[in-house]
Amino acid sequence: MGETIPIAVPRKGRPLESVLDRFARRLDVPDLADDITSTLRHEKALTKGMVDTEPDADDDVYHRLAEYSTVDDPTEPEYTLLRDDRAGKPRRIVFDSVTIPLENVDGVPDDTEIQLIGREEPFRALRTHEFALGFDSADLILEEVVELRPEPLDRIGDINARINPADTDVRVVTGLGDTVYHTMMATPEISPPPASLDRDFLERYEGPLCIEPRYERLVQAVLGTRTLDDIRFVHPTAGREEEAAIADTGLGVYLTVTGSTARDHGLLLGEQLFPSETVLLETTPEVTDTVAGVRSLLNGTDLETELAVEQ
Repeated sequence: MGETIPIAVPRKGRPLESVLDRFARRLDVPDLADDITSTLRHEKALTKGMVDTEPDADDDVYHRLAEYSTVDDPTEPEYTLLRDDRAGKPRRIVFDSVTIPLENVDGVPDDTEIQLIGREEPFRALRTHEFALGFDSADLILEEVVELRPEPLDRIGDINARINPADTDVRVVTGLGDTVYHTMMATPEISPPPASLDRDFLERYEGPLCIEPRYERLVQAVLGTRTLDDIRFVHPTAGREEEAAIADTGLGVYLTVTGSTARDHGLLLGEQLFPSETVLLETTPEVTDTVAGVRSLLNGTDLETELAVEQ
């Protein structure tokens, strides 16, 4: 029996789908990736009440979980239950694990396997040296370990230089290209056109800035502490849509894909402050020759990423 390399991955959502897409392309396992993705999307729709189903005692979440995860072959995916953060805290089926054999991979013995293991916050599992490799959002690294400095951080590629080695051995290897942006938004009253809604505007601005509470440290790192001298953070009230709260405040920062919801609330879109992207991580002391071979397999110039990390 060869070596099994565990890799921490998100349990659900866009980051997990990006990871599965990476493995599908690099290991030619599209059916496996599609199976996991379609299962989780269906379960998400059930949790959100977007699928009409007849009540059936044999089709509750526990029976579905048993059906999904009653497998004899470790190369078939398994799932687990997680409390969802929606009203009522329903239980939701999420990804647990799957094993993928590796064959004919340069730098990796043919009897090597990788095991994708779902974690709610993979970055923290790497910080405790539980894994040598993992995937997580770049946001979480900014929220937890990057140093806050007067100057801004505007590239994922600069994250490693902002990590104090005394805080963690985890480093960013590359991004997966599933990029959305933390973007400035303002009402025309706060930033009337054609004025630029950018970092220079924030240098001059004094007043409230609406952000999600979980992004406070990230915004401090991205804008730089000097920019925030005369700015105070305010947060959306519970249940209030983020863009609506920013419209009430006049100025804010939030994740955007198309910006359509922001425009629906009369907001102008400004500078894209920082790319939010799923990244490949390594716990540097745990990287063996075999792990390095797996890391090289997952990296590569075919990735269209905002990341440019100097190795």
